[in-house]
Amino acid sequence: MPPHHRGRRARIAFSDAAAKQLGAITSETELHALDRALVVVSVDPEIGDPLPATAGASLLRQYTDDVEAVRILYFVTALRTVVVVAYIEV
Repeated sequence: MPPHHRGRRARIAFSDAAAKQLGAITSETELHALDRALVVVSVDPEIGDPLPATAGASLLRQYTDDVEAVRILYFVTALRTVVVVAYIEV
């Protein structure tokens, strides 16, 4: 079955930089938009586009929601159970 049909969502964790960005968001609208994007990524961690590798294979992926104006850079752990958010743009 495709990942988004398994019924389990990946847990979301934030890098230190992303946690600071999250803490700086004060708009309820921006928080809601980010929350929606994080749910999408947690349900299907493969949804984002892989970023071009600079040296070897890139583990970073980029998910962009143009409707909500959200961009998330993240990587997924080996077992696909945790999505680590590295950068947030709202």
